[in-house]
Amino acid sequence: HLTLLLGPMAESSPFLAKKRCAVVTGGNKGIGLEICRQLASQGVLVILTARDEKRGIEGVETLKKSGINPDDLVFHQLDVTDSDSIASLADFIKAKFGKLDILVNNAGIGGVILNRDALAAASGTPGAQVNSGEVTKQTYELAEECIRTNYYGPKRTIEVLLPMLQLSDSPRIVNVSSSMGKLKNI
Repeated sequence: HLTLLLGPMAESSPFLAKKRCAVVTGGNKGIGLEICRQLASQGVLVILTARDEKRGIEGVETLKKSGINPDDLVFHQLDVTDSDSIASLADFIKAKFGKLDILVNNAGIGGVILNRDALAAASGTPGAQVNSGEVTKQTYELAEECIRTNYYGPKRTIEVLLPMLQLSDSPRIVNVSSSMGKLKNI
């Protein structure tokens, strides 16, 4: 009985009851934006999230301008390091969609401060050796922030959204990483 799973919303909107719903954390740029584009182009309703509301809305607008159906995109602010922010997202999903089918944990930080000028200078010289100590700077505080964002952020997000994922016929959790997420960079 779909009504029991999705609540009163299912009676008023059979479309939403059948449409797959995805959350993409850090969806406003780069890999996250492309994941949003690909999911929405497949007819999945995508909740694009970002820490910064302005950048998140810009991400949604970028996707709409590229031809993505506006009905397949929604923005919601999310800071994966903030429990209240995660709870707000969960309340939003529960109220609007009743369930969640896909969670893509993409939000993350690099864990180092990059000296772009030093990198550009080294990159412009053929055969130049790049000394990572000159190009990057690491701090204890930044390492803590990296772990708080890249490990505990997805962990808390999964814990809070799992009950809604369990309402899906085919739930998926995807954890995205990049070379910047390697422990050697912390």
